[in-house]
Amino acid sequence: MSGSAIQDKVARLLSKQYGKPAMKAVKPLALKNEVANRKLKKGEATCVTEMSLLMACWKQNDFNNALCSKEVSTFYTCVEKAQIKAKGQQGTQGRLLPKEANTLLKRFPNLASEI
Repeated sequence: MSGSAIQDKVARLLSKQYGKPAMKAVKPLALKNEVANRKLKKGEATCVTEMSLLMACWKQNDFNNALCSKEVSTFYTCVEKAQIKAKGQQGTQGRLLPKEANTLLKRFPNLASEI
C-alpha cells in the first residue's frame, strides 16, 4: 500500500460521512520522536548445575582443587561454551537499543501532522 492509500483509508475510518466513525482517535495518529529508555532483560544464568557440583566437591574435600579437577574442568568447559554462544548472539537480534533509536529519530524526525 502506498502512503496516500493508507491516508485515504484512515480518513475514511475517521470520517462521519459514512455513518458512525469506525475509529475514534484519542491521541494524534503520529509516531513520537523518541522511544522509552528501557533496559533489556538479562538472560538466564548458565552453568549453575556445574557450579553447584564444583562447590559441593570443594566442600567435601576441604576446598582442595586437586581432588576436584574433573568438576573444575567441567565447569570451565561449560563457561567457554556459554561465552561462545553469547558472542554468537551478541547484539539485540536485529533490534535497535533505545539510545540508538532515539539518535536515529532525532536525525530523521517524523512528520508533525497526523497520517
